[in-house]
Amino acid sequence: MKKQLSFEQKYQLILDRDTSYEGIFITAVKTTGIFCRPGCTARMPKAENVVFYDSIHEAILNGYRPCKICKPMEKAHETPEYIKSIIHELSNDPFLKIKDYDLRMRDIEPNTIRRWFKTHYKMTFHAYQRMLRINTAFKKISKGEKVTSTAFDVGFESISGFNSSFQGVFGKPPSQAGEKEIINIIRFTSPLGPMFACATEKGVCLFEFTNRRMLETEFKDLRKRLNAVILPGNNIHLKQLEQEISEYFNGKRKTFTVSLDTPGTEFQNHVWTILQKIPYGETRSYQEQAIQVGKPNAVRAVASVNGFNRIAIIIPCHRVIGKNGELKGYGGGLERKKWLLDFEQKNIDL
Repeated sequence: MKKQLSFEQKYQLILDRDTSYEGIFITAVKTTGIFCRPGCTARMPKAENVVFYDSIHEAILNGYRPCKICKPMEKAHETPEYIKSIIHELSNDPFLKIKDYDLRMRDIEPNTIRRWFKTHYKMTFHAYQRMLRINTAFKKISKGEKVTSTAFDVGFESISGFNSSFQGVFGKPPSQAGEKEIINIIRFTSPLGPMFACATEKGVCLFEFTNRRMLETEFKDLRKRLNAVILPGNNIHLKQLEQEISEYFNGKRKTFTVSLDTPGTEFQNHVWTILQKIPYGETRSYQEQAIQVGKPNAVRAVASVNGFNRIAIIIPCHRVIGKNGELKGYGGGLERKKWLLDFEQKNIDL
């Protein structure tokens, strides 16, 4: 398969400091002897002083050292250890309330953690905690526990405050909680950038790169189809997904066993099921996929359904290519598609 980006295109991406090409290529600068991420904020080198490599390993072999500003040896947008620890605490004890005073006692600046959550979860740290408590409250009320005792159990100081927060999330009072479902969401990093994962009690319903353009539309569609709200929180399916995806990117896993929840039409689910049967390291054309689906004349319809796939990698739409071998359509971007195909080819015999 041909390279998707020319030198000029890559150079424009580093001029734009485009972080969406994380893991796709490395920028090395001849005059300084360093290598950087595509989105590095350091002073921009002249084009004649730039060399592009496909990997960190390749840059190091050619004598370059990592940039101290963008730190390319570390995972991009990795969650800081102190935030990982706090998220773990809150997940294990959703009744816990960590206030600004508690953060300062841990030598953590409240504004710093607020900015991080605002950037990566689109909410403040205290809103994140409140959403976790609402999540827990929903589950308790759904099991028949009283609204009043639940409100105080999860840390609310008044019934009115709890009712207001609950209705703000669910659009309904706590007494009607059973009419809604919960979709849990977590964020974690990968070699190709940060990703969001969502799951219901049935299984994983979304797994996407955080910068996918259709992400908000997918969230909205899931909420509508499942009559659900999306709240921070973990469950057994998300924990299994994290484990299996980590093994995949380490080259140790070629098939997935995590349960999926894929609301859609009968035709869509048939197409997604066929997608999951494409073996690791292999590809199929859209025409071949349409034949397998049983609709050889519906190539465009099948391709369209691929585009509506909300579960990247697990439902491997990256393994479907044009009839002439050309890379086409991928929600995470063609460069990520190429990276995944190349990665699987390199690890197919391991």
